Formats: sequence, C-alpha cells, structure tokens
Amino acid sequence: MTAAELREKIKALVFQVYNERKQADDAAVAYDELTKFPELKDIIVNLLTHEFDSFLEKIDWVAPKPTTFRIVLLNGQSFLLTYSPRSWIATVEGKKYYLLNLDEEEYACQAIARILQYGPSSGAEVEGDADAGADEGGAEEDVDVNVDVDTEA
Repeated sequence: MTAAELREKIKALVFQVYNERKQADDAAVAYDELTKFPELKDIIVNLLTHEFDSFLEKIDWVAPKPTTFRIVLLNGQSFLLTYSPRSWIATVEGKKYYLLNLDEEEYACQAIARILQYGPSSGAEVEGDADAGADEGGAEEDVDVNVDVDTEA
C-alpha cells in the first residue's frame, strides 16, 4: 500500500465517520434529554449505533441523583441508563452492565438486541383488546339468549 492509497482510505473513513456523527446529531434533536445531556447521546450511540432513532420511542428522565434515564424502545420494552462518576451503568432486564468495561458493554448490546427481538407490544395489545371485546359481546349474547329462554318457559 502506498502513501497515496493510505491517504485516500483515511479520507474515506473520516468522511464516513463525520456523516454518521452528523446523522446522530440530527436524530438527537428529537429528544430533549439528548440535547441536555450529550454524554447520554454518546452512550446511546455506542449501544444502538448512530441509527438509534429507528429503535427508540422515547427517553424519560427518571431520577436526578443518581441521574437515571429510562430508554423506551419501539416495541414497548425499556432499559435504564444510570450515570455514575466512573462510568454509565445499563440495567437491562434486571441485570447491571458497567459500561466502562468493553466486555460488559458488548454484553449490554447483546441484551438490548435480545429485547429488541421480542417484537412490538402494540400488536399484543390489539389482540388483547379484540379478545376482551369478543368476551364482552359474547357475555351480552348469552344474557340475551337466557332472557329469551326464560320468557318462553
């Protein structure tokens, strides 16, 4: 590899990283917490890539000290990010991951990917509402039938 080829590769990588950072900055505008806490945005980008907006529904500021955020995903699942003086702590499905350690950051990413695979909860709510409506309608029909049977007897 020549020096000119190396320069071209570095230029291409810098351009790619700059575009990803700009895309993450544009997506962060939609969330007030990410503009108030830039460190939070960096952690979310580390955990969910620069396309985090495709996976997040909202970010709730849960507690002021220790600063804790609930990250709600599009499928209704959530996890917590807590700021500590040494590093961030991700609590995913009840397990704590200290994001200072690279291996624990990877485990946290895998746990978040696992809860993203659960699927949308909105579909389950729609099915639950449809079942509840059918049960209520069925109960009314049974009452009507019983009333008709009682009047005939």
